[in-house]
Amino acid sequence: MYRTWSVLAVATLVGCSSSHDATTTAPTLRADREPSAPQYAIVTVPMSSSNAINNEGALAGYNQANNIQHATFFRDGVVEDLNTLGGPNSQVGWPGINGRNMVVGFSETADLSPLGEHWSCSAFFPTITGHICRGFLWRDGRMTAMPTLGGDNSFATEVNNRGYVVGWAETAVHDPTCHAPQVLGFRAVVWHPESGRLHELRPLPGDSASSATAINDRDQVVGISGACDTAVGGISARRAVMWDHGRVIDIGGLGGSAWNTAMALNNDGVVVGFADLTGDQNGAAPNFHAFVWTREEGMSDLKTLSGDALSEALDINNRGQIVGISIGATARAFLYQDGKMYDLQQLMPKHYPNLLQSAQGINDEGQITGFLVVPSTGEQLAFIATPLDR
Repeated sequence: MYRTWSVLAVATLVGCSSSHDATTTAPTLRADREPSAPQYAIVTVPMSSSNAINNEGALAGYNQANNIQHATFFRDGVVEDLNTLGGPNSQVGWPGINGRNMVVGFSETADLSPLGEHWSCSAFFPTITGHICRGFLWRDGRMTAMPTLGGDNSFATEVNNRGYVVGWAETAVHDPTCHAPQVLGFRAVVWHPESGRLHELRPLPGDSASSATAINDRDQVVGISGACDTAVGGISARRAVMWDHGRVIDIGGLGGSAWNTAMALNNDGVVVGFADLTGDQNGAAPNFHAFVWTREEGMSDLKTLSGDALSEALDINNRGQIVGISIGATARAFLYQDGKMYDLQQLMPKHYPNLLQSAQGINDEGQITGFLVVPSTGEQLAFIATPLDR
């Protein structure tokens, strides 16, 4: 249950322009790229980050200004503020948009946590406010709160084209594996907004907590299984899992004992995410690499861009293209296809000045979205990169 917590240590989030017009960069072919490397045109969008893109090119993410974040939706050149469930902050943190422009994310409510919990949202918002946080579904201009399993908090990550939402929700159980300030346990859930039903997805035997991070159109779900911990990564992500129509499957790891996180899957059931290597000291020394998993071949380490220490695969499309982030002295967006990891910066027009720091989502047209930094101002903006040969 981790989107870009490592990125938070690398990139300082800043406010962005209030303009509603995307900025286009005319493509100038690079002379220094590999002959087989793909090439992209790029557009910046007036959002702090875009974390989701559907096949029609609509985006969802957030804008941040004055230490406040609001979930945002972008379509046809217009950014729409989705507002909140009554509290200060909201965000779309995963590829949480479907082909029907249904958007999911998480938002603080007006109420403070009666147990003093920080909940999972604390890893994503600029400050810890002490407010209760709930997952949400937004459609047709209306934000609806995701239920819980008897506790105070919930969290929504993705919605498929059938309208099923996944995430995790607190129970009423005081879980002894929780570490302060977390008190209540939580389980992965599938939410059916039309009926209001919340279906619990149980963890692997021996674990007390689970979280769901993605769902495909075959209703296969991926996520994590582990301990309650602080409801933020670590040993909460002891094992990466898939729920295949109710049956939980351990999809393996890369040798480490924590931060083993499935992040996304496509309709063929190919899963991507990141997992610790051997020597992670039970999560105290995270050393994760991006992975891809298939039922036939198991989990494979995608490594990192040259010179980097960490990487995360964050999304995969139905063509098998993977995007994410590689982290060393700086954060760099990557594209992985045909067995090779590309620095996305090197696939942009020649002399493109802005620094692409994370690729968060990719659609079936091969369009990539995420965030970049403008070096001259330090401003963080969302982008859409479109392949020239699509």
